Amino acid sequence: MSVVIPVQVTNHLIRCLSREERNRFLQHCESVNLVFGEILCELDQPIQHVYFPLVGFISLVISMEDHQPLEVGLIGNEGMLGATLALGIADAPLKAVVQGSGSALRMTAAQFQHELRNSPSMLSTLNRYLYVLVMQLSQTAACTHFHEIEPRLARWLLMTHDRAHADHFHLTQEYLADMLGVRRSSITIAAGKLQQQKLISYIRGDINILDRKALEAASCACYNVLNDHYVRLFP
Repeated sequence: MSVVIPVQVTNHLIRCLSREERNRFLQHCESVNLVFGEILCELDQPIQHVYFPLVGFISLVISMEDHQPLEVGLIGNEGMLGATLALGIADAPLKAVVQGSGSALRMTAAQFQHELRNSPSMLSTLNRYLYVLVMQLSQTAACTHFHEIEPRLARWLLMTHDRAHADHFHLTQEYLADMLGVRRSSITIAAGKLQQQKLISYIRGDINILDRKALEAASCACYNVLNDHYVRLFP
């Protein structure tokens, strides 16, 4: 099913294609809503569709026995879900859950693999994006181990802000605790400190970004490291 896209395609990977390739690619996409909490793929299960977010974001989550799920990656309109198909691997390496409602372009996995065989430009773009994903996974692992909760929370809010395309979003303390792998009480303390500095407001799960630049200063260096990698590969 083809889809009529607004004049400005807002997924960065698709915008990397030439106009001709982009138009052909879009003919095989359909527009879908990203619904909060929707599971798009499960660990070790065959990937049925690939998703190119336009608005909203998707969490890559790992679960371990006797532990809460932990977010290890975040995908918004800078990327896509299902990029590992470019490696010839049909099964999902991680569980993917919609954490920010919005919209996306979707294509079947089979059609996507066909497009890759006929589009060296898309394959090259995907190879660069896979490098970005590997960097995000490794940087997140290091950040989780070495950095304090407050700067980690600031980093996560900045990454969410980039992908939500809005200064306001709803995130419960329980959700934030799961995503950062900490206790709810730790989120209460860290969010309270950011609120005291007037960087955010946080009331009953409703978060407003009040001072973006100051929040960047409060974040750990991981935020800029990840952004620099992306900008270098996708100028």
